Amino acid sequence: MRLVVPEAAEDTHQPLRDSFERLRARRWDMAQTAAAERLSRLARLKTNLLARREALAEALFADFRKPRAEVESTEVLPVLLELAHTARHLKTWMKPRRVGAPVLLAGTRSEVHAEAKGVVLILSPWNYPFCLAINPLIAAVAAGNCVMLKPSERTPHTAAFLETLVRDTFEPPEVTVVQGGPEVGDALLQLPFDHFFFTGGGRVGQKVMAAAARHLAGVTLELGGKSPVIVDATADVKAAAERIIWGKFVNAGQTCIAPDHVYVHASREEALLAGMKEALERFYGKTEEARRASPDLCRMVDGAAFTRVRGLLDRTVQAGARLVAGGGVDAASRYIAPTVLADVTARSPVMEEEIFGPLLPVLRYEQTDALVESLRADGKPLALYVFSQDEAAVESLLKRTSAGGTVVNNVLLQVTNPHLPFGGVGPSGLGAYHGEEGFRELSHARAVLWQGRASLAHFFFPPYTGKAQQLARLASRMFE
Repeated sequence: MRLVVPEAAEDTHQPLRDSFERLRARRWDMAQTAAAERLSRLARLKTNLLARREALAEALFADFRKPRAEVESTEVLPVLLELAHTARHLKTWMKPRRVGAPVLLAGTRSEVHAEAKGVVLILSPWNYPFCLAINPLIAAVAAGNCVMLKPSERTPHTAAFLETLVRDTFEPPEVTVVQGGPEVGDALLQLPFDHFFFTGGGRVGQKVMAAAARHLAGVTLELGGKSPVIVDATADVKAAAERIIWGKFVNAGQTCIAPDHVYVHASREEALLAGMKEALERFYGKTEEARRASPDLCRMVDGAAFTRVRGLLDRTVQAGARLVAGGGVDAASRYIAPTVLADVTARSPVMEEEIFGPLLPVLRYEQTDALVESLRADGKPLALYVFSQDEAAVESLLKRTSAGGTVVNNVLLQVTNPHLPFGGVGPSGLGAYHGEEGFRELSHARAVLWQGRASLAHFFFPPYTGKAQQLARLASRMFE
């Protein structure tokens, strides 16, 4: 079902309220659907996606020149993995889970039922505008919810594709797509959804969390932060260099879990920088002209993003950073070359905020304790990447730091495993999804206790005679 909200009218918010009420009216029917019905909807989603993958690729290219290979690997493949995993396990997830009980509840049966939350609002981002809209939708539908989805207005071609896909996949009013800018997002936050699911920046995330608090609703916040990479003295530098270059510059660095910056042990710095330069030239071309013409480099999503990242680059170089590779820009095509920066410090402009673009600053370190202090000062990122051959050192870092997720000797791969929860901690997010985690996140865990014919409860009924008091004390002593 499609909903377009006019930008300026007295009843601007009324279409939203009407659509929301239609979803609410359907929520009880959706909550009672069996696994087969939910899987049938998701199978139809898969069929429609596969039939239209060419149109999806065209939309993503139109929005920010996304390479076809990256469309498949970062937009289509994660969705297919999520669909396949859900199809394989949903029946098990939906079954009531038997749990134990203390001896005082002898004669009872205790279960946890996965109950649909109701109506879920998904506010999806522009950087992976298909995958990060559809994967939360898969979790919501699998859990038996109705959904209102608002795609980002910054990728209009992909937003239009999503609207058509949803309209042709789901019966209204099971899932509704809402188009519009920030004013529509603000209006949606006034509605009493049962769960708010937001992917984006921390400033808007705070507004979403405040809305959830007003409505006493659940909330999932998938945010971001400056995800660091550590390359220690034992690392395989060649492997680290090419994996970091790939993970950083896919999607032009516009990835919430992209390597934001690198801490390299002083003994490996020059080798790492040389390896990064070699990998960058091998992936995208040896000259600036070749890189600009490369079909494998995405563009910044819009002029605002280009201007912000270019400003970070210019100020950081002016502050003394050294260009190891890259540095080229072209405003007309929103092109910023994949750029590696050395001689960067914690006070460099590029370290002041999440980069979210194709700039990779490299900082040297010597002492692990000082490095840990720097990591803690940076906050709790969405991802932490460690390249090391010293397993004990890695385990020590895991215990002394906090992050949404960690990958050892690679980058980005955590997001491709539906068995792993994906989510942040503290300023990088709240809640998690993918696979069963997503199903549980968008379900209410309902406690159900079945009483058999015989019950011990009558021993505790009033009046509280001496015998009743003795039994109460005896019961307490059993657990002292």
